[in-house]
Amino acid sequence: MSLVKTLPILLGLGAALGSVSAWALPTDNQQPIRIQADDAQLDDKQGIATYKGDVVITQGSMIVKGNTVTLTRTKDGAIDVVTSVGNLAYFEQLQKVGDPKPVQGYGVTIQYHAQQNRIILIDKAKVINDGNTTEGEKIVYDTVKQIAQAGRANGSAITAPRPRIDMVIQPKPKTDQQKAQ
Repeated sequence: MSLVKTLPILLGLGAALGSVSAWALPTDNQQPIRIQADDAQLDDKQGIATYKGDVVITQGSMIVKGNTVTLTRTKDGAIDVVTSVGNLAYFEQLQKVGDPKPVQGYGVTIQYHAQQNRIILIDKAKVINDGNTTEGEKIVYDTVKQIAQAGRANGSAITAPRPRIDMVIQPKPKTDQQKAQ
């Protein structure tokens, strides 16, 4: 398949991945996208691109990894869903300039629903942010409202059932003034 036909898919991928505003540096969507995989299948008519074999997608501070990554587009060519599947699929991205560590997400399946501004981590789901962790069967994050929900993955096949959510919240470091009191 020629680059001219695949360019809309790559540009759409950049728009989708770069728009994860709550988990993104403001300049990430202006960076080039690099996709590394053992195999790529692009179906322009159906609006589907599938990458297989230790897939690594990078754009700025964002990294997506999985055994298989599938991109689907809407009829007008916009990215609809990016699905990364692996053992475990992985996502990371810096939230703001100067952050020492990126937000990290793990799951057997990670889905980014671009039209709904939502990231879903399913099966062995885990999010690590500034030392705080959330683990469960399913974690859903609204990137606009910056709201996370964790719970059971009803209707999804799960390899590691977790009847309860497990969270660890680190204490905030005290300032010198607070220590003196």
